[in-house]
Amino acid sequence: MALDAHDAADRVGQLIILTERLTGLIADQALAFEQRRPQAAAAQLEETSRLANLYRHESSRVRSQPGLIAGAPMDQRLALMRATEAFDSVLARQGRALEAARTVTEGLVKAIADEVVAQRSAGPGYGPGATAVGADARAITLNRSA
Repeated sequence: MALDAHDAADRVGQLIILTERLTGLIADQALAFEQRRPQAAAAQLEETSRLANLYRHESSRVRSQPGLIAGAPMDQRLALMRATEAFDSVLARQGRALEAARTVTEGLVKAIADEVVAQRSAGPGYGPGATAVGADARAITLNRSA
C-alpha cells in the first residue's frame, strides 16, 4: 500500500489530498461522538482505517526519505504542512471527544452495576432464612479494570 507518485510534486499533491480526506473523516467522527451518535462514527470506520494506514505508511516513508518531497515547489510543501497541522488539530479534537464518550460510558456501566446490586436480593445463606451479609454482585457485573 503506497502512493503511486511520478515526482515530488505529484507525491506532495497526493499527500495533501490524503491528509485532507483523512482529516475530514476524523472530523466527522469527532462530531458524531460530540453529538453522542457513535453509530454514525462507525459508518466510515473501514475507510478511515484504510486511509490512516496509508497515511502512516507514507508519512513514515517521507520521514525516512525526505528527498521524496524535496523537489516539490515550496508553496506546495507549505500547503502540506498546513494540511498536516489541521490533521493534528482534528486528531486532538477526536481524542477529547473519545475521552468524553468513554467517561460517559463508564458512568453508565457503573450506574447499571450499582442498580443491579441494589435490585438483587441476597438469597438465603446456609441456614433457614439466612441471608448473605455485605454481598456485592459488582464483581460479577462490573470489571473495574476495564
